[in-house]
Amino acid sequence: MTSQTKKTAILSVMLCFFCMGFVDLVGIASNYVKEDLGLSDSMANIFPSLVFFWFLIFSVPTGVLMNRIGRKKTVVLSLIVTIASLFIPLFGNSFTVMLIAFSLLGIGNTLMQTSLNPLVSTVLGDKNLASTLTFGQFVKAIASFLAPYLAMWGATKVIPSFGLDWRVLFLIYFVVGILATLLLLATPIHENMEELAAEKSAALSTQYVESFKLLGTPIVLLSFLGIMCHVGIDVGTNTTAPKILMERLGMSLNEAAFATSLYFIFRTIGCLTGSFFLRVLSNRTFFIASVCMMALSMLLLFIGTEKWELYTAIALVGYGNSNIFSICFAQALTSVPSKQNEVSGLMIMGLFGGTVFPLLMGFMSDGFGQAGAVLVMAVGVLYLFSYIPKVSKK
Repeated sequence: MTSQTKKTAILSVMLCFFCMGFVDLVGIASNYVKEDLGLSDSMANIFPSLVFFWFLIFSVPTGVLMNRIGRKKTVVLSLIVTIASLFIPLFGNSFTVMLIAFSLLGIGNTLMQTSLNPLVSTVLGDKNLASTLTFGQFVKAIASFLAPYLAMWGATKVIPSFGLDWRVLFLIYFVVGILATLLLLATPIHENMEELAAEKSAALSTQYVESFKLLGTPIVLLSFLGIMCHVGIDVGTNTTAPKILMERLGMSLNEAAFATSLYFIFRTIGCLTGSFFLRVLSNRTFFIASVCMMALSMLLLFIGTEKWELYTAIALVGYGNSNIFSICFAQALTSVPSKQNEVSGLMIMGLFGGTVFPLLMGFMSDGFGQAGAVLVMAVGVLYLFSYIPKVSKK
């Protein structure tokens, strides 16, 4: 691969990471759907839970699919499904329409997250994989924190030509998704076809069994659980932070939507600085600092009643949670280098935590207020403390 081709490939892959961030619009979108349709917390939390439910179903099959058609083609397929999910809400926001749209968004993002991370390894190799994936998460986070601003802009300044109100964010991301698809299709990326052919020759049932057998490797299983907790806290904060501000400070939804953006602003800063810190500090040192920030955040979210306390808590969990995925993913991926596609599928299946946590948080908040939802996230933070000894000291 020539230097110019490699630069184009990197640009294309990073634009795909931006599209990966579209999944995070589900947090602010579910709050607007809740307001539009008059839903309870537990009903509204079905939307983020539904998005991440598909990670349980499609992650491992996507790993097998990559062995059949290659990583690049799988990413292209993921972009097409994502584009379809963004197109549907342009015609309405009924409960059924949003269920279909969020389901497709979850399926597309499952395909993308499973295949895009190994594609990074194809383009750049395994050197500094954790820091490279972290930079990709930084690009992803840009799309994540823009979503609430776009929704607020659309909600307060209705676009006369389309009448989309807050749903204008779907239109904008729809256009970006098309551009990313065209660029990736035009970018030549070489994959090891001999290795791929060897994987194709194995029976599908054998590939599935071999994939799940990898959970018998302790670091793979523990990393899987770590990613479940990371995503549960991520989606939980994304969805619950505005509700906490509305409950304790009496803010309107449009005012409280800033909480989601604040979270993603600090996640973006965390990803950007994390790509540097992971080069100069050991993974374990940086992981410990990140989890301690998250623990302090949970305490402030549970007891805080002042704006500065809650904003500080949201910033801390945003920064602290920004690099957990990359570290856990890299730990697992490098532990079984000959089975990276399969390991990637299992790790992305861990994003199912985005289904489990919001459902539990919805029921807890209906019964005990938003403090109940914070307690559910705190359990995830406690697990991450137990994962620390497994993180590489390098």
